[in-house]
Amino acid sequence: MKLLSVNLGHPRSVPYTDQPEGLTGIDKRPVDGPVRVAAPGPKGVGASGLAGDAVCERRHHGGDDQAVYAMAREDLDEWERTLGRTLRNGSFGENLTTEGIDVSGALIGERWAVGAEAVLEITSGRIPCRTFQGHLGEKGWVKRFTRRGAPGAYLRVVRPGEIRAGDAVRIVHRPDHEVTVALQFRAVTTDRALLPRLLAAGEALHPEARAAARTYVEKYGAGAQA
Repeated sequence: MKLLSVNLGHPRSVPYTDQPEGLTGIDKRPVDGPVRVAAPGPKGVGASGLAGDAVCERRHHGGDDQAVYAMAREDLDEWERTLGRTLRNGSFGENLTTEGIDVSGALIGERWAVGAEAVLEITSGRIPCRTFQGHLGEKGWVKRFTRRGAPGAYLRVVRPGEIRAGDAVRIVHRPDHEVTVALQFRAVTTDRALLPRLLAAGEALHPEARAAARTYVEKYGAGAQA
């Protein structure tokens, strides 16, 4: 298991974002050499966890619980076959393109040691947005991406460090529950009756998903169908 690439984006003006100045950093490109990864600060204030990477729309992106976005090369390859087009590393706006890791099958709270120093922790799946659809230029992209249910994962930085393409990725902690990224994604997008199951992931779960699960339970009960 390893990093195929570390991908950074720079602010770019586009017509398909709701960011007030019309800027986005979604167009990530592989870089050479080491990149420092560290907790960027709370959402709305902190941006990307990777030095030199732009997050322009901080209302919905960036911050400590979405510091890093990882996507499996295997999922990009599957989308290449489906879409009939080449998708380079970073095409989905991911910071880390991995090889040999089932990213969407990872557990919430699972920890990865990357390179010699950094430790990252899975928090949630990536929710597709209008900017993502505009960047890909695929009709109905948000629905298609959601339907497949392999969103890649957001991670928080537990221990900072330098990372680079070719670094080994080691799973150093797997929590004792069954809440995967794919399950969390499905619960918050297409099957809200699954929300109570997310609470088994505890404090590792992205705070917004945790709040949604608690609200559901308060309204419907842990075993109810909305």
